[in-house]
Amino acid sequence: MATGEVYSSTTAPNPKSSWFLGPSEHLGKFRLIIKVLEVVLSFVAFILEEVVNSCISCSALYFFEFVSCTAFLFTLLLLFLLTTTLHKRIGISCWPQLDFLYTGSMAALFLIASCVFASYNSNMDVEKTAVAFGFLATAAFIFDVVLFWKNSGFPFSADGKEEPGNGVPAAAVAIPAETERLNTQAE
Repeated sequence: MATGEVYSSTTAPNPKSSWFLGPSEHLGKFRLIIKVLEVVLSFVAFILEEVVNSCISCSALYFFEFVSCTAFLFTLLLLFLLTTTLHKRIGISCWPQLDFLYTGSMAALFLIASCVFASYNSNMDVEKTAVAFGFLATAAFIFDVVLFWKNSGFPFSADGKEEPGNGVPAAAVAIPAETERLNTQAE
């Protein structure tokens, strides 16, 4: 046992064991960038809204605050779930439908909140900037929905394919029951 290596390495690195998936089967590279943009724009809109000192119609301000904070936190959560391996452990099998419904809802809510806040504010620069970021976030959410629809189609369509339910693959549902008897008598 002079100079030769007696023991070699027994473990090899596994590139698939990473907890961060980056672009995954539910979120491609371009949509990942758009989701990050949605998080940033909604966060900036929320921070700018928080800087407002006084308001004419505080209900419009509070509604914009609620929508921008909700969009920031829930989009961040969705982004975290879809870019890590956690989405496999939660037990939800309808991620495309959830993503499409959530993104469309946030686009509509952000559009309504931005329009209402644009109509009822005291024309301060920080309010105008918050409204501008609200409309930019709305555009990002709408672009995400359109891109999802263009690439994957409408996730709720009934195109003849049976959708899996409760974690059971669609192929398992279509298997017919056995008709042959197990205990046959010999003649």
